[in-house]
Amino acid sequence: MKLNLAENIKSFRKERKMTQEKLAEALGVTVGAVYKWESGLSTPELSLIVEMADLFDTSVDVLLGYKMKNNRVDHIIKNINKLCMSFDNEAITEVDKALVKYPNSFEVLNIGAETYGYYGITRRDCAMMRKSLDLYDKVILLLPQNKDPNISEATIRGHMANILFMLGETDKGLEILKKYNASGMFSSVIGSYIAFFTDNKDEAVSYLSQGLARAFSGMTTSIVGFIFYFCHKKEWKKAIDINNYAIILIKGLKSDEGFNSLDKIHSELLATLSYVQKKSGKKKESEQTFKEAIEMAKRFDSNPEYSMNSARFIENDEDIIVYDVFGVTATESILKIFTKLDDDDLIIKCKELI
Repeated sequence: MKLNLAENIKSFRKERKMTQEKLAEALGVTVGAVYKWESGLSTPELSLIVEMADLFDTSVDVLLGYKMKNNRVDHIIKNINKLCMSFDNEAITEVDKALVKYPNSFEVLNIGAETYGYYGITRRDCAMMRKSLDLYDKVILLLPQNKDPNISEATIRGHMANILFMLGETDKGLEILKKYNASGMFSSVIGSYIAFFTDNKDEAVSYLSQGLARAFSGMTTSIVGFIFYFCHKKEWKKAIDINNYAIILIKGLKSDEGFNSLDKIHSELLATLSYVQKKSGKKKESEQTFKEAIEMAKRFDSNPEYSMNSARFIENDEDIIVYDVFGVTATESILKIFTKLDDDDLIIKCKELI
């Protein structure tokens, strides 16, 4: 069994910008002792290892560099997930066993927190929800062990906030979400809970607007990705269906207050639709859709407005900007789309009209 204690002591010390002298002073040992630990010439006593782990805000396992056999942990986690899928009470029993066996494993504590939270919320069991919060506190301390890109402190805090909402501690939950609301990732939830549970309904509008804009941007980006994927697979009907769905979505948000970024995206979607219609043998429909795309793009470019603030339901003091990857102008974007789709005929027609 290989340990990396010497290397880790040095690494953690430098991360915290501590000299060997400062670490020695904090632990009540000599500088020579610290030097020997980091050089691998000697090993600190267990009590000092525990003290250093606490000082470095990490676990003893991580400080030691001990890597347990993941196949056993993976098996336990898969089993717990399977039990949760059928809401089997045995899941909690298995979690408790795992926590005893692997008290310093990020993966085990995380699945434990998730399971207690899931069962606690479903059963409205306050004790289980409190247990979940306690476990999540420990999970955050063990984040250096995390290898899952889908998990971060922000996502964990989000789970904790949801549990606090279920416990009736709305203010605490909102405080957490507001603190970790990077790029508006929690805006929809913040706005919804303010509207649901507080008297200050007006505060919800800004968050709800940000959340709606973010959700729209994410959905249209995914839809455009699907359109190009379906075109690659020559699944034209699917491409038309999802393209039309995106256009319906945009029309539902567009207002009569002039043009904004929705019109640019709308023109781009009409361009992709004209291509797919052409490939589907719908020549007349393709020509009409192409004409609409160019006309809308030109109108937008004559007075471009990249904010979504004039869209329906959006009420925000600051501009909410929606970007796309195709181009600055709408006509430039359409030309780039046809280039990506490798359609020389539509490229030539586009250049003639713009």
